[in-house]
Amino acid sequence: MIGKKKKNSAAEETAAENTAAENKAEEFPADLRDPESKLRDVLVLRRTAKEVKRYTVIMRVLSLLVVLLVAIVAIAYAVSYFYDQFGSFTVRVNKYDMMNQGLTLSETPDYDKTNAVLNADIVYDMTNISGEDIPPNIDKVNGSHNGENYIAYTFYLINSGDDTLSYEGDLNIESVSKGVDEAVRVAVYYNGEKTVYGKTKSSGSGKESDCDAEFATATKVMHTLREKFEPNSKDKYTIVIWLEGNDPDCVDDIIGGTIKLGMDFKITEST
Repeated sequence: MIGKKKKNSAAEETAAENTAAENKAEEFPADLRDPESKLRDVLVLRRTAKEVKRYTVIMRVLSLLVVLLVAIVAIAYAVSYFYDQFGSFTVRVNKYDMMNQGLTLSETPDYDKTNAVLNADIVYDMTNISGEDIPPNIDKVNGSHNGENYIAYTFYLINSGDDTLSYEGDLNIESVSKGVDEAVRVAVYYNGEKTVYGKTKSSGSGKESDCDAEFATATKVMHTLREKFEPNSKDKYTIVIWLEGNDPDCVDDIIGGTIKLGMDFKITEST
């Protein structure tokens, strides 16, 4: 009986020693017990830190791109709204014709550089007037010379090249709202010769009494063709745009309406 008790005591002592050893091992950090584990943990931490830094940089770049994109869209919308809200007039020549044949635009007969695009100044809050209110010498001033209630723009189409050309031009309504085009008038002075254009009467019975010609189509004011345009030749154009108060379609419903016109030139033949 005494021998058995001693045997049990030895087993208990061994178990106690094992438990103590385990407790003692737990008192030491894992990295002290395993150098490889410590190195692995450090590498994982470094990789994680780099990933976090990379993610932060990417998010900042994406945020900046989003801000820039929103700004660009906002600016484009503002420019578009500005032109649509108050209307404008733009003249353009085909860039290929300008670069290769010397067909160019200028606000004066004497020019020091070639231009493919010209823009008239905008008139704010235009209201209706009579065509008789337009000054008789309106085509004697170069560039933009708007009145309070009309757009007036004089420009020159110049053959600065060495070839004799033929060109065509189209004056188009590029955008319109609230039926403003029903009452609009466009006077075109070509080398001093005046022609007033307006839409066909709403009844379809022909041109308005104050007009010399009807619009070519619903969206085209006029078309012109010029032949034998020799080197150093200059064609002078003056475009005047207003709302004709005597037009039966000039009613309150068009208040707040907008209109934008553009004139485009291109060469049809070169000799």
